[in-house]
Amino acid sequence: MKRISQVFFFVLVLNFSALPALAENAGSAVDEREVLRLSPLQREHVLGEMRALLRGVQDILAALAADDMAAVAAIARPLGSSMAGKAEDHLKGVLPKGFMQLGMAAHKDFDSLAALADSGADGSEILRQLSNSMNKCQACHSSYQIQSANNTGAKEKAQHHGH
Repeated sequence: MKRISQVFFFVLVLNFSALPALAENAGSAVDEREVLRLSPLQREHVLGEMRALLRGVQDILAALAADDMAAVAAIARPLGSSMAGKAEDHLKGVLPKGFMQLGMAAHKDFDSLAALADSGADGSEILRQLSNSMNKCQACHSSYQIQSANNTGAKEKAQHHGH
């Protein structure tokens, strides 16, 4: 189990460290992801939630490496559906349906991770579920970009001037 966690962690780190290089060599200088223009408060809420989920993934991997299923459940539980309902009224009607669906599916995955860990599932089963959840994160990050509503033209101007 420890070996599986180490391999998964290595692959995860490799993927994240390679993303900037891949993005630079993608061939197209135009970012074709859908732009989500959010107020500074909305933007910070969404990005803060994403950072919490990423931190949770890292903590779950560490708990799996230690074969500590109680910790996996304790880490995953607050990242589940209960997290999704907190302070999101200001985002209803602002974020596209696809974005919201991916986000809710990811939160439900953390509910499933907690349940799996509580049920005594082995680490490889939890890693499979975590991998499936990370696919949702990747799909969302590949489809959307978040910009501040009060800085709407800055990126377009920078691209136009070659910066």
